Amino acid sequence: MPTPTPPESRRPLTTRSAGWAKALAAALARARVSPDLISFISIPIAFLGMAALLHVPGPAGPLLCAVAVQLRLLCNLLDGMVAVEGGLGGPTGPLWNELPDRIADSVFIVALGMAAGEPILGWAGALLAAVTAYIRTTGGALGFAQDFSGVQSKPKRMFVMTVACLVAAAWPWWNDAWYALLVASWIILAGSAITCVTRTLKIARLLRERAAAGKA
Repeated sequence: MPTPTPPESRRPLTTRSAGWAKALAAALARARVSPDLISFISIPIAFLGMAALLHVPGPAGPLLCAVAVQLRLLCNLLDGMVAVEGGLGGPTGPLWNELPDRIADSVFIVALGMAAGEPILGWAGALLAAVTAYIRTTGGALGFAQDFSGVQSKPKRMFVMTVACLVAAAWPWWNDAWYALLVASWIILAGSAITCVTRTLKIARLLRERAAAGKA
């Protein structure tokens, strides 16, 4: 029997209720496309985006990377919809729902830092982005609803990167456009650090409240 991801561990997304998303997810479910496969596809998409940003010259490189970011997010949207709404979730769903996200996230953020000329920003941002997810899943393991909030949660990180790539695509006509990648790297790094702190503090508060309720 399918074992879909529990609702409390799903990221709240308004696009999940969009007609086009429902239709696409339904078509994939009818075709019996595995949600695990949809999740996995986000990894090669991320590497293609990285290659485009680092090796494709002119405006095409950052534009292709921006498209790859959005395709990655589409995979992240559809895998859960096919698993839950389509009823195709399986025992490995929780694993493949998380692991490809962490890999794709890291690939994109590292590529961003490298393209900006500051690889350390990319690696540090990727590390902190992974830690935000670790803290979220730790909260879930402790029995709380997973906390998807934060100034640089995954959708916000990918929004920042998409905007930066679109701005960088203007580089042939605007000499300073490429600095958008550097600004985005700093935003993701600092925002992910803040998100780590806020999520950790929230879990700590919930633990204290649970302990106090147990003593009452």
